[in-house]
Amino acid sequence: MSHRVVVNHEEQYSIWPTGRELPDGWREEGAAGSRDECLAHIDQVWTDMRPRSAREAGGV
Repeated sequence: MSHRVVVNHEEQYSIWPTGRELPDGWREEGAAGSRDECLAHIDQVWTDMRPRSAREAGGV
């Protein structure tokens, strides 16, 4: 099964099956492939796990 990397307004990442409608609040990030390829991509790009609002507020 093919997947795509998705991101929400808080810049949190996930994977979603290709061909399924995205849930509200999520958009395609651009990467796609196997589940493992998508998860490896997320590991590379999502280096700060805090939601965007926490990063901007200086939260821990």
